[in-house]
Amino acid sequence: MNTLEQLRRGELAGATRLTLKEDLTEFPQEIFSLADTLEVLDLSGNQLTNLPDDLSRLHQLSILFASNNPFKQLPDVLGTMPKLEMIGFKSCTIETLSEHCLPKQTRWLILTDNQIQALPENIGQLSRLEKLALAGNQLTVLPDSFSNLTSLGLLRIAANQLAAFPDVLITLPKLAWLAFSGNPFCAARDEHLDFRQVQTNDFVLHEVLGQGASGLISRASWLKPMFGFDKHVAVKVYKGEVTSDGYPQDELDACLTVGGHENLVKPLAHVHEPDCAALVMELIPADYYNLGQPPSLTSCTRDTFTQGQSFSRQQALYIISQMQALVGHFEARQVSHGDLYAHNVLINQDHHILLGDFGAASKYHHLTPAQQHCIRRIERRALQYFEEDMLGLVR
Repeated sequence: MNTLEQLRRGELAGATRLTLKEDLTEFPQEIFSLADTLEVLDLSGNQLTNLPDDLSRLHQLSILFASNNPFKQLPDVLGTMPKLEMIGFKSCTIETLSEHCLPKQTRWLILTDNQIQALPENIGQLSRLEKLALAGNQLTVLPDSFSNLTSLGLLRIAANQLAAFPDVLITLPKLAWLAFSGNPFCAARDEHLDFRQVQTNDFVLHEVLGQGASGLISRASWLKPMFGFDKHVAVKVYKGEVTSDGYPQDELDACLTVGGHENLVKPLAHVHEPDCAALVMELIPADYYNLGQPPSLTSCTRDTFTQGQSFSRQQALYIISQMQALVGHFEARQVSHGDLYAHNVLINQDHHILLGDFGAASKYHHLTPAQQHCIRRIERRALQYFEEDMLGLVR
């Protein structure tokens, strides 16, 4: 985190990255002093409603984050930026996108949790677009030009107002990670009242084990013996608001619909109370660790791995076989995971894997056979990328 005062004193001269969070209501002109070097600018968490018309003076800028600002529209000036590839305006109040607001070299566009009702028809001109996050908006249709987004690998359109599954997605040759739950065309959620339920006063939460977009996972212990469960369990308490992947309620529904599998963390019970939704799971043994790391700003949609990480060919094939079995299990239950990534996988020294994070999962049993086939093909493409990554780590 930087300060405006540092910028004014010249302490940040030559900086390639700048992060300012000072309740700014206007774009600080001092930022232009970094025009020849600034590549990453983060103005998230301020009170900005617009950007200057001459922003293109920042001619080296490739990444701009301005989330949690009260923008009403995506500034048109972005379309004039010569090197801007990554744009993040999450949780603003954006309602409109003009035909001129997006630079043609855009690779990564995050517009989650806004009020966008329509996308410009010329969005199809973004031939380099790989990641597009639109969950939590008011979209009713996708433009026909979507068929031209031949580089698109990850798409989040959950929690919108889409009346029908967008058949334009069927033609996209690289789409591998898709989330679409929480739209009017989707099937109603199953509350899974037949699955074992417990109350929040049945357990006590301890330290946080992990945090995702949809909630917190904590170690917990029962206050009294419960159904023969182990004393210690893990509990994921879901947030109520929309996430980058969709609604937490859809994540819980998909997770319980999938049911048990040896490569999934075992669900034990769930909490279904007016002010709390939570999932109780077996505690993962301490010897499991992350198989992969999330994509970087450079890799965009593809996972990264720690330096020196490797497997024998036999080990890699064993990991792949487990993921293949999981995908078959999902298909049998007509659920798309939507986020088949190594960074969502835990692995132990015996190379047994556990897949987690159902935030992007979507049920599709209600769709037409052709649409179901399309969704399975998209998920299988993610599986193919996972296989490539594992084989790429073979010693």
